[in-house]
Amino acid sequence: MNVSSLLKLPFSSNGGWAELQRRQLSIPVLAWFVVVPLSLLPPVLLYYAGTHYGDDFLPGFAGKEWRFITTILFLAELLTFFVMGWLIQAVVESHKLEISYNNAYLLAAIAPVPLWLSSLALLVPAVMFSVVVVLAAMVLSCTLVYQGLRALCHRSPNDVLTMSATYTVMAASLLAWGVLMAMVWAF
Repeated sequence: MNVSSLLKLPFSSNGGWAELQRRQLSIPVLAWFVVVPLSLLPPVLLYYAGTHYGDDFLPGFAGKEWRFITTILFLAELLTFFVMGWLIQAVVESHKLEISYNNAYLLAAIAPVPLWLSSLALLVPAVMFSVVVVLAAMVLSCTLVYQGLRALCHRSPNDVLTMSATYTVMAASLLAWGVLMAMVWAF
């Protein structure tokens, strides 16, 4: 799979999704080679920002127990992958659509990639820059869910069931992301 196919994933249900589906990546392979490495980015970069930028970055940012916070964040991200795979499968089936467990977990592994990569914005000590990058990543993540469901459920672009399932999965995903971020600031 080449980079151009990966870059097309959020914008088309053709091409890259079919290639990913053909590869039949197992859930452990997705977990070990996609989720674990990319889930390490936010905690590592948050630890870096928390220990280097201090209150200049954001009031109350200094003095937190960043080792504890980032460890919990990493574990919560891993748990979220497994919960989201199960949730995608359940939501799709409740909407009378079909998706295999492997494909549900494939989508659960691919959809948060923009959010994981958005943590690279923490290398720039400007909170507004990070906010803009995270918002753009959220939009890309939502489009990945929509295009992924269309491709993996083999549905047409105007299919109302796919759109409804997408909204449910996106709402749960954004809620999970919000809980993770609230957890970071609570500690």
